Amino acid sequence: MGRYADSGEWADVVPIPQHDSGPNTLAAIAYTEEYSEAMSYFRAITAKDEKSERALDLTEEIINMNPAHYTIWLYRASILFELQKVNKTNLQEDLLDELRWLDTIALVPLPQNFFSGVLDLIRTNKYPESSRHHRQMLMSHLTALPRTELPFLVRMLLKDSKNYHVWSYRQWLVRHFSLWDTELPYVDSLIRADVRNNSAWNHRWFVLFSQHVDPESGLGMDEVGNIVDEDLIDREVAYAQEKIRLAPQNQSPWSYLRGLLRKRGSLTECRGFAEEFADLEREDQVRSSHALDFLADCYADEEKDKAGRALELLARKYDPIRKNYWNYRRGLLGLGSVEA
Repeated sequence: MGRYADSGEWADVVPIPQHDSGPNTLAAIAYTEEYSEAMSYFRAITAKDEKSERALDLTEEIINMNPAHYTIWLYRASILFELQKVNKTNLQEDLLDELRWLDTIALVPLPQNFFSGVLDLIRTNKYPESSRHHRQMLMSHLTALPRTELPFLVRMLLKDSKNYHVWSYRQWLVRHFSLWDTELPYVDSLIRADVRNNSAWNHRWFVLFSQHVDPESGLGMDEVGNIVDEDLIDREVAYAQEKIRLAPQNQSPWSYLRGLLRKRGSLTECRGFAEEFADLEREDQVRSSHALDFLADCYADEEKDKAGRALELLARKYDPIRKNYWNYRRGLLGLGSVEA
């Protein structure tokens, strides 16, 4: 017997087991007995579309065992809204209670030995895409941003500064609650703390250049807007150059700089800046392979020999692992291949 089978609360429910353990099963999943039983009762309540307090508790138990189960999250959301209608409770308060519960399962510490095993990492990943979607759904029904939400995301990013789901959710939050004017200082603090944080650089671009974009239009960030704010571009070019000087071999600010200059239509205004990090005549003193790549594009139209030289240095010395790509770029200029 199991927890639910022995409970009088569930005596009226006939569990529906998963039939994948027969003799001809190709690859049966080794579920724990606790999980298998909980899912059997979940199938039973969904079969009769039960939306109750016990059903809500059951989804919590299953989420604690498998936080990436989309179906459980979706059904939990439907239960929340149905119970609010039946009990005539305050929806805003109900949603805030659910958010507080989400916080408790998301902020679970990682094991002391981070590489102790794949299963341990999976069990501690309590902020998968499915829970992010659930949180976003709750937030979309709130009339104001809870004061605890941004601090919660700060804590999440302290655990993993590159967590895609957290960043994706934060971008949605910025757009939904129009946080454009207050978000930049936070992004700047992240870049100051780690200039190589490519996620923070990406978010900076989003904050500065996505405010007036319709997210339903399908336009990519490089297609956004025909009007260029010259003062903004000047400020951000200077910002990117400052960060490049801190770590010339960091690709993130070089990519950011390219994006800014392409909004103006040309990279050449920063050619002199890039030459500070890559003297084509003194190949042993090249300080940044990204500067070579940048210069190759700057020289491509009018000084093909210099562009070819930059690509040669990349293929032969500074990025030989991508030799074929750099030789492909040389071929586009009508130049021959070089060997690493």
